[in-house]
Amino acid sequence: MNHPREALFSGEKPFPVIPSCEHFAGNEKMITKALALQEEKGPVFDITQDCEDGAPQGQEEEHARMIVRLTNSELNRHKMAGARIHDYSNRFWKKDVEILVSGAGENLAYITIPKPTSVDQVKEMIEAIQGTAVRAGIKREIPIHVLVETHGALRDAEAIAALPWMQVLDFGLMDFISGHQGAIPLGCMKSPGQFEHELLRRAKANVVAAALARGIVPAHNVTLDLKNYEQTLSDARRARYEFGFLRMWSIYPTQIDAIVEAMKPDHSEVEKGVAVLLKAQDASWGPIQHDGELHDRATYRGFWTLVQRARLSGEKLPAEAQSRWFS
Repeated sequence: MNHPREALFSGEKPFPVIPSCEHFAGNEKMITKALALQEEKGPVFDITQDCEDGAPQGQEEEHARMIVRLTNSELNRHKMAGARIHDYSNRFWKKDVEILVSGAGENLAYITIPKPTSVDQVKEMIEAIQGTAVRAGIKREIPIHVLVETHGALRDAEAIAALPWMQVLDFGLMDFISGHQGAIPLGCMKSPGQFEHELLRRAKANVVAAALARGIVPAHNVTLDLKNYEQTLSDARRARYEFGFLRMWSIYPTQIDAIVEAMKPDHSEVEKGVAVLLKAQDASWGPIQHDGELHDRATYRGFWTLVQRARLSGEKLPAEAQSRWFS
């Protein structure tokens, strides 16, 4: 029986299936704690090691080398730690790329590019990452995440999403609001304003549409109310079900569980997806009937993505599905 990965996406790029939570950590202490937390909770969230805001001024190179060391260490057992580099206007971004890609390119889960103001800037930065990878003898594509947090990036969101190696399009709320020169009240950095102001609703919807149209993941901004589990849970649910975001940032450990819980697929849909996929695999992926409904490859692809997302969220799958697809 052909595995769904090969049978359903032959010759096509499958939709990225990555954790629904991305946890930011700036310094060595916080990164180490995040890696320990990942070991405790399991591989249900990614870790973004931050060169942009995390590096002390004057110690940018040392900070990047510290990230290389941790990325390559035994602490990073799940290989689910990426890094955010400096933005295009900062002279250190090229040094970040050189150090991170040459030193940890085989193990970095992704590289995040912040604050671009045009697609041309992102294109140049991706080409620098690709060139460094070639020189370092790295064969894999390093997934690229781009933060949409300026007027220019929002304008070019579709073109950015179409660039090579792209995996995630992030929405950056705080810088986006700051760039509106007071037209959006600062109170909209929190809920309910962040979901209700028309300029923010438009921006978030456009980011999601651009990402999904190009087969990459849209990611939502952080909740500023750090220790309020219920607020993070509510924000993540609104992001997921009102706007279609499939991933969200965390900047405090208690936010991780809330985001994973809010964004994980509905259990009944997962159960149905498993049943349909098992039956379809037995039928060599031809059309089938299930509970009076017709299903074919179009629905199989959707269910396969759903099942993988559920597993990444920590949901236990039936033994037969686990043994067939993930053993």
